[in-house]
Amino acid sequence: MQEFALALPGAWADNPWEHEHPVIKVGPGERGKIFAFLGATGVGVKCGPDRDEADEWIQRYPDDASVMRYIGRSGWNDLNFHGAIPDDELFAAVEDSYATVVAKLPKRLRPEAEEIDR
Repeated sequence: MQEFALALPGAWADNPWEHEHPVIKVGPGERGKIFAFLGATGVGVKCGPDRDEADEWIQRYPDDASVMRYIGRSGWNDLNFHGAIPDDELFAAVEDSYATVVAKLPKRLRPEAEEIDR
């Protein structure tokens, strides 16, 4: 998952809390924003603009999707690897989180538009 996330335009790994696994950001340096929290058993991603949309993941995968601590109220979920969530949906969730975060960056800090087209 880390390799996939880092392949997105402008993505880079950071470890601000010195955990075993990095967070993946987009945008330059201190202005960069997290779009994926990597872990040994899953990934934390922005699953929608609010809890209502993010809760769809929890309804579909009650054993493998959960509200992220501290920032879950803003639409962030933890999604487990190797459970009921198919890999292609996990990759799509990371891409969607990336797109959501990029859209909120100031235009001058966003990766070039042609870089994002895949």
